[in-house]
Amino acid sequence: MSNKILALSDAAGQLHPYLYDYLLAVSLREPEILTQLRQEMAQHPAGGMQIAPDQGQFMALLVQLMQARKVLEIGTFTGYSTLWLALSLPHNGTIITCDISEADTAIARRYWQATGVADKIDLRLAPALETLDQLLLNGQAETFDFVFIDADKDNYTAYYEKSLQLVRPGGLIVIDNVLWGGRVADPEADDEHTIAIRTLNQHLHRDQRIQLSLVSVADGLTLALKCEDRDR
Repeated sequence: MSNKILALSDAAGQLHPYLYDYLLAVSLREPEILTQLRQEMAQHPAGGMQIAPDQGQFMALLVQLMQARKVLEIGTFTGYSTLWLALSLPHNGTIITCDISEADTAIARRYWQATGVADKIDLRLAPALETLDQLLLNGQAETFDFVFIDADKDNYTAYYEKSLQLVRPGGLIVIDNVLWGGRVADPEADDEHTIAIRTLNQHLHRDQRIQLSLVSVADGLTLALKCEDRDR
């Protein structure tokens, strides 16, 4: 077997381009509107913040497997992940999505309208922790089926703790960027974002309130299933 075939990933654990292209070729079923949004974001100054298409498809499958109806997203950006999730929901499903950028979410709204799912999406433009606190005050604890966290890394642990209150027993919290380009495993990396993600990962590993799996999709994706009372 050639060295090229043996080298499946780089030093940061990312699939090499030739293998990733093959993965997309035999797996990805991306709706055209999502392809258009992804192509537009390739020209966006912060386009690297957008999730990968295979990750979007994977999360959409999780939502369908769970038969989720109520989703919470922390970090909207330009709405690519929101759109994957909205398209996977039943006609009466809803997403509350949190962001602070009028400009980025204006792009998101345009695509949501074009796809016909805007009526499923409730965009909250405010600091996410404020929105989460408001949801808890409004009696929405343990009412969400699925939560996706992909926002500022410094608040990751706080977002997780609030989300754990909001998701139902048996519900799923999905957290993006938990491998952080490999920096979490680099002892010389000590910037605040890396430290925040390491802190979260260690916190999750110890947390007996959840069933846990970190999968090497894209930049690392943690799946945290909130335990039923009988599982604790």
